[in-house]
Amino acid sequence: MKLIAHLLFFAFILKAGNAISQLTEKNYKIYSVKLAKEVSINDIVEDMKSYDVLFYGEEHNDSVTHFLEYKIFESLYAKYSNTVTLSMEMFERDAQPVMNEYLTSDIREKNFKKDARVWSNYRDYKPMVELCKTHKLDVVCANAAGRYSNLAGRKGQKALMALPIESKKYFAPLPYDTASGKYYDKLMGLSHDPKDTAKKAPSPMMGMGGFNLVMAQSLWDATMAYSISDYLKNHKGKKIFQVNGRFHSDEGFAVVTQLNKYSPKTKVLIISSGSDDSFPNIKWDNFKNLGDYIIMTDPNVPKTYQD
Repeated sequence: MKLIAHLLFFAFILKAGNAISQLTEKNYKIYSVKLAKEVSINDIVEDMKSYDVLFYGEEHNDSVTHFLEYKIFESLYAKYSNTVTLSMEMFERDAQPVMNEYLTSDIREKNFKKDARVWSNYRDYKPMVELCKTHKLDVVCANAAGRYSNLAGRKGQKALMALPIESKKYFAPLPYDTASGKYYDKLMGLSHDPKDTAKKAPSPMMGMGGFNLVMAQSLWDATMAYSISDYLKNHKGKKIFQVNGRFHSDEGFAVVTQLNKYSPKTKVLIISSGSDDSFPNIKWDNFKNLGDYIIMTDPNVPKTYQD
């Protein structure tokens, strides 16, 4: 049975890999809310000349999304050269030294993957990291470690305040703001909506009992925002391509709201990306509240992993 399972898994990965290699512009559509029309990747890249941060809100297992993320990041590099920086939800702040050591080729990939605690679908993000390594671009490990979000959810901010000073370097300064308003309502409905994209994330925060999801999620959001703000403060003139689950940036909530508190002068663009059964006949009005650019991907393209 194990052999059959391995063979089936290999066949699935092969199928997904072949699908990605054959992706074209027919597998996605990009809509500009400001221009009220469909546009190209180049239009987003050109628009970034007036902005500091481009959020790409993804569905974590969307093959087309990962194809597009690389294409957009590659195009940003071609346009803005070494002023471009990659920032990622997928790496935690305490992994930053490991990331830096890998980017400078001081450590091997197998050690990097182990010590940076890469996600199980790291292959989806590897092309962007390798582009940074090749061109000597920075990668910001933006997120708070899962152990801290778990602690916040179980015991609140007081427990974080009791940690040693050394530990506090790895998450947003205390106290951090927690979700409110429409984002709070969205979080509270998270466990009830089977279509909610946040449930697709490999997240330790879907706990039971007295676990405070809002407190935990807000630490992630605040930490990613702080990481971006802190990097821009120390690297003037940089443009950041921030990759995160769409729940963290859709509608300008979460990380975007927190970033505005840390760095109100920072100018951001938001991409909200996901698949929809209406593709390719999309009613854009149904989605234009989600961001500045809406990307709809072909739902028939195999996912990079199963939920």
